[in-house]
Amino acid sequence: MIRSYGKSKVLKRSSSIKKLDLYPFFRPIEASAASRVTVDGDDLVMIGSNNYLGLTHHPEVIEATKKALDRFGTGCTGSRFLNGNLTIHEELEEKLAKYVGHEKALVFSTGMQSNLGALSTLCGPKDCMLFDAENHASIVDSSRLSLGTTFKFKHNDMKSLRNQLESVCHRFSKVIIVADGVFSMTGDILNLPEVIKLAQEFGVLIYLDDAHGLGVMGKQGRGTMDYFNATKDVHFNMGTFSKSFASIGGFVSGPSEAMDYIKHTARSFMFSAAMPPAAVATVSACIDVVTRDPSILESLWSNVDFMQKGFKEIGLYTYNSQTPIIPVFVGDDLKALQVTQYLYDQGVFATPVLMPAVPKNEALIRTSYMAGHSRSDLTKVLEVFSKARKLYDLPSVHH
Repeated sequence: MIRSYGKSKVLKRSSSIKKLDLYPFFRPIEASAASRVTVDGDDLVMIGSNNYLGLTHHPEVIEATKKALDRFGTGCTGSRFLNGNLTIHEELEEKLAKYVGHEKALVFSTGMQSNLGALSTLCGPKDCMLFDAENHASIVDSSRLSLGTTFKFKHNDMKSLRNQLESVCHRFSKVIIVADGVFSMTGDILNLPEVIKLAQEFGVLIYLDDAHGLGVMGKQGRGTMDYFNATKDVHFNMGTFSKSFASIGGFVSGPSEAMDYIKHTARSFMFSAAMPPAAVATVSACIDVVTRDPSILESLWSNVDFMQKGFKEIGLYTYNSQTPIIPVFVGDDLKALQVTQYLYDQGVFATPVLMPAVPKNEALIRTSYMAGHSRSDLTKVLEVFSKARKLYDLPSVHH
C-alpha cells in the first residue's frame, strides 16, 4: 500500500499556509523583464531574484544564445564524457579559468551538480571536510555522497574553525575547509583572509563556493577570491551560472591535475547530460559583457548602497549586509508570510525564508538587487517596506 504523503509535516504546513491565503511559493511568472515580472496579470518589482547583473535580457547575451541554437540545436542529448562534449564547452572552460585566475575549470550542468560531483570526489574515505554552519544545501548534500567525514564550525567564526582544525588534522590524511564566499541568506562575506591563514598554518585545502560572489565581487566580478586579492591561496573555486550569468550550470576551478581527476570520477559530471548549447553561449557572452562594460557593476553597487541606506533610515535590521543580498529580519514565521503577501499586494515580489532554512524565530524576507533596477522602482520598494514596518511592527534590531 502506498503511504499517504498528505499526512507529512511539510504538506500539512503548506496546506495550512494556503488556507490562510499566505502561500508564497511556486508563483507562476507570466512574463519577465529582469527587474520587473508579471504574475496573475499584475506588474511587480522583482526583488527576489539572483539576477544581480540583470543580464537575462541583455541584447548581446540574447543574440549569442540565438547563434548557439542555430549552430548546435537545443541540446547535447548525452554526457560530456561520451557524445555531448561541444567545442563551446571547452572554450567556456578556458575563458572561466582565465576569468577567475585558476589553472583549469570544469563545467557542470548545474551548480548543485558541481558541488555534489567535486566534493564527493575530492573527499575520500580517509579525508575530512570542515563546513561553515551556514553553507548552502548543495554542500550539505555533498557530504552525504562523500565517503569522508564532515564536521561543522560556527558561522564565520575563526576561533571555532581553529578548534575544529586542532581536533581533526592529526586524524585524517586530507582536510578541506568548505565555505560559501557570499552566504546566500544573510549576504555575509566569508572572512577569507583569516581562513587562508588557518589553512596555511594547518596545511589544509580550501574549497570556496562562490555562487553568489561570482559576477558581483572583485574586479570585473571575478569573485570573492579576487575581492580579497587571494586567488593564489584558494585551491578550489566553484561558481554557478544561474545568478549573475543569466542561465543555468556551474563550474569548479583549480589545479589542472585535480580538474582532470574530477572529470574522470565525479558521477554528477559523467552520468548527467551536458549543459545545453544555448546556456553555454549565454554564460560566455555574460563574461564578455561584464569584463568590457564597467557601468553594469557600478549600477549594481550604486543600487545596493541606495537600498542599504534606505533600510537603515526606515529602521529595519538587515544583518549589516555588504552585498546585493539584503535580508530584512522579521523573526516570526507567520509574520514573515504576512509581510511577503503585503509586499506582493503593493506590487513588490520578495521571498520569505522560514524554518528550517533559518533557525526558529529567525525568519526573514530575503531581498536582492540588480544592476537594472531603476531608482523609481527602488524608491517604491522602500516606501512599501516603510509602511510594512509600521503595520507589522517589524524589529529594528536583531533579537
